[in-house]
Amino acid sequence: MNRSSCAAISVSILIAFSGTTAIAQTVISAHSGLIHYVEGRVLLDGKPVEVKITNFPEVKENMELRTEDGRAEVLLNPGVFLRLAENSAIRMVANKLSDTRVEFLAGSALIESSRELSQKENFVTILYKGATTHLRKSGIYRFDSEPAQFRVYSGEAEVETGSNVLIVRSGKLIALDGLVAVEKFNPKDGDELSRWSERRAEYVSMANVSAAKYVSNSGSGLSSSGWYFNPYFGMFTYIPMNGMFYSPYGYSYFSPYTVYRVYQAPGNYTGGNSGFSGSRTTPVTTTPTASAPSSVASGGNAASQPFSRGNFGGGPSVGGGPSVGGGAGAAGRSAGGSSRR
Repeated sequence: MNRSSCAAISVSILIAFSGTTAIAQTVISAHSGLIHYVEGRVLLDGKPVEVKITNFPEVKENMELRTEDGRAEVLLNPGVFLRLAENSAIRMVANKLSDTRVEFLAGSALIESSRELSQKENFVTILYKGATTHLRKSGIYRFDSEPAQFRVYSGEAEVETGSNVLIVRSGKLIALDGLVAVEKFNPKDGDELSRWSERRAEYVSMANVSAAKYVSNSGSGLSSSGWYFNPYFGMFTYIPMNGMFYSPYGYSYFSPYTVYRVYQAPGNYTGGNSGFSGSRTTPVTTTPTASAPSSVASGGNAASQPFSRGNFGGGPSVGGGPSVGGGAGAAGRSAGGSSRR
């Protein structure tokens, strides 16, 4: 991975007025901890958080993010999301993209990783009291403080406490107040947080298509995987450098070299490095507008899971600086009648 490519995010925003197009560009520091989306009352070091399309606050080192009657989504390493339920809190210990460390303080936090987590390039560690948890694989992980538990819905993690080290795999949980033993649980059991997290994963995946298509059409290519801002949706998305990634929920992330599959007529495709193979019997008929994305990059590879695609709809009108919740994120308020379900 080119470390210098992680030094800045070049944010290009597409603004349409009377048929004309203007591109505004801003550079911000590239670290883990970008507050991507909030609902309700969320506080950063005691101050209310307001996320707008032109302003995504950061949870910097030693800062505390706390939800009251609200929820929050935070971007960690490229492809890794941390989502907080109501009445929950975290503190950022280290915000390097190559070595992210977050202290879980209270409530419930769910982490979705759509990529493998190498200890050398994109380490993610969660601290809770005397336990240190290293996330090792693509998967869905959950921390709760009451009772103090760590669950692995999919993936694999290493949990350390004192001299004890436990490997926790899919469908297993441990108590974080004693690490007595690894127990089984049903990964299909969910609640409001898990359902909200899956909806958010779908919206971010939807934003990937037009962003990857823009990069493909521009001919610029990618030197590494990373976060890309899609002004058409008013949100960041993840674009792999090559191949095609899938989130643990089954939603797809196309690279600029594989996104043509969404736009192409039906047919048989065999996977090279993307890991995709099989046939598609119905064409994708909806073609989203490609708007200029911006990026912060990190290394990546491809994964193989069943093909999945969403309904790629429109985003907000950019120009007045609307809340990020007004784009694809706003669907969270209407899916199933309420985002709190």
